[in-house]
Amino acid sequence: MSVFNTNLQTLQSRVPSTIFLGCSNLDALHGMEVSSLADGMLDKLDLYGDEDSEDTVYTRFMKAHRCYDIIPTSSKLVVFDVSLQVKKAFFALVANGVRAAPLWDNHRQAFVGMLTITDFINILHRYYKSPLVQIYELEEHKIETWRELYLQDSFKPLVNIPPHASLFDAVNSLIKNKIHRLPVVDPVTGNALYILTHKRVLRFLTLFMSEMPQPPFMKHSLEELGIGTFRDIAIIHPGTPVICALSLFVERRVSALPVVDSSGKVVDIYSKFDVINLAAEKTYNNLDVTVTQALRHRSQHFEGVMTCRRNEQLQTIVDRLVKAEVHRLVVVNESDVVEGIVSLSDILQALVLTPADNDKEK
Repeated sequence: MSVFNTNLQTLQSRVPSTIFLGCSNLDALHGMEVSSLADGMLDKLDLYGDEDSEDTVYTRFMKAHRCYDIIPTSSKLVVFDVSLQVKKAFFALVANGVRAAPLWDNHRQAFVGMLTITDFINILHRYYKSPLVQIYELEEHKIETWRELYLQDSFKPLVNIPPHASLFDAVNSLIKNKIHRLPVVDPVTGNALYILTHKRVLRFLTLFMSEMPQPPFMKHSLEELGIGTFRDIAIIHPGTPVICALSLFVERRVSALPVVDSSGKVVDIYSKFDVINLAAEKTYNNLDVTVTQALRHRSQHFEGVMTCRRNEQLQTIVDRLVKAEVHRLVVVNESDVVEGIVSLSDILQALVLTPADNDKEK
């Protein structure tokens, strides 16, 4: 595993000549700290205007700031070479405490994709037979072999964004491409600098919310604004086998499954991130265990089941998401029965993209 530094102020970085064991560790990103950006950050745009423009204040904020504004002074970026064994790659994700890593193809001399927990889920879902049968494909396949088998002829270029692109463009790319991670890639060197996520973008925005005029829609409820998913919510029960939960992740394309009791009351949540514990505990060879049993291996950093109500104001929802550092809220009624899900993607859509779309229509 090698270490290399990136100077974001000049946007110059060095790709390691060799990627030892397929991993590169970016430990010292030298850029602009978010805290140091506060002075003058809001001077880039006219935050105050007529009543109609108040709705687009967050949109204009995001258009006025660049992806490099969000990159912290120090950050770790793990990169895998596609020749690395799949099993070693997932163990490396666990060891480094990250959820995804860009994939480097040495033959093409380019980043060709991302390896995420979703890949781990897809491999387990596709090849698991029983606790008595070893998952050969996970034990022996290289990343490039898995990509060839899984993607077949559907290879697509890696969705990425340059550091000088606006945060508005980043949000638009995350949501329109239905992805959870957006690599920031230097167009000059071709090096990956950082991974943008919904959570990181929303946190950055909220750092400056108190200094901006609040749009009227922030005082409206989820129900009034039509934010969230309230139909056909995928749920599981405490006794649901893990393999069945994995099937739901794959078939329904969701990132979390509320765990409900016999009355429909939410008692836990099983997210894609929880699945990586199967690798951490090396228990992926028995997926017939129940979700409840699997969650006993959950790390101490469990986000918890955070809930909300349809009638709560958007500002309250945003504050709760950011404070709890969670990726979603489960919408429940007075009896804690699941009614829907509100994701970070839903929130960024409402704060940034919808006002921009509405402004175009005027």
